[in-house]
Amino acid sequence: MFSAMTTWRKRFRHSALVLLILLAAIHGRAATFTVATYNVENYLDAATATREAKSPVSKAKVRESIRAMTPDVLALQEIGTTNALLELRDSLKAEGLFYPYWEHVGGFDTNIFVAVLSRFPIVARNPITNATFLLRGRRFFTSRGFANVDIEVNRNYRFTLIAVHLKSRRTTAEADEAEIRAQEARILRQQIDAILNANPNQNLVVLGDLNDSKDSIPVRTIIGRGKNSLIDTRPAENNGDNPGASDSPAHHSLRRITWTHFYAKEDVYQRADYILVSRGMAREWDRTGTYVLAIPDWGIASDHRPIIARFSAQDR
Repeated sequence: MFSAMTTWRKRFRHSALVLLILLAAIHGRAATFTVATYNVENYLDAATATREAKSPVSKAKVRESIRAMTPDVLALQEIGTTNALLELRDSLKAEGLFYPYWEHVGGFDTNIFVAVLSRFPIVARNPITNATFLLRGRRFFTSRGFANVDIEVNRNYRFTLIAVHLKSRRTTAEADEAEIRAQEARILRQQIDAILNANPNQNLVVLGDLNDSKDSIPVRTIIGRGKNSLIDTRPAENNGDNPGASDSPAHHSLRRITWTHFYAKEDVYQRADYILVSRGMAREWDRTGTYVLAIPDWGIASDHRPIIARFSAQDR
């Protein structure tokens, strides 16, 4: 009798869970959603004076990487013109992954851009395309624009997404590349503070290629301090590591594999890509769905690996 009652209870709980999932689907409310960022390395549909067009083999590997994650919202760096973005979008649709909503943001760099693909409606757009700063007596534009969009996951959950691509580590004659990144980071931090000062509980994710280490001035500036500081989700490979084990050393989680970029000039693997969230959105963050994508031949697609984070679609 006890065994039969236990079995009945298990079946009831399973049926109730299935019913909740079906009801959520009927009402267009996802229980969770994912956000990813991916520098797709010169995803150009036509060559420019300084950059080659993306090869079909490389494009196919980019799509394979995206399909492996199937993110609900995807921030892109180093995408070409809108033609290149729409080609990628249409190619993904042909392979079963459709993003009805998109944003493409221009900037001082006229070759590569920042973009967003989304399964959910983009209900507000506030791109930053012409921000400037003074450095050693000269005025500079930010290298790329910032995509700033509000996304409505369901009727009860929205979040703001800012996608960025800071100045590369490539040296320039005009100014020190690290100082340029630091200035771009200050402009981004001003945007973050404006949002969180207006609403400290705002669901906000800041993500993209920051082209620097976590202890650098640009990344520390963006993460910030105090009440408006952001949380670093620090995605790592899903390779069997178990940092949550009770007998794991305290430092074990810091030694997980988190690199996202191969810098050929120095033969270095480093973490250059980040998903940072506000304290409000961190309440919905699901660590188990947050990782660096690790697939064979990842480097055919890009010199970067994509990262993804999962969130509950309900304020907590």
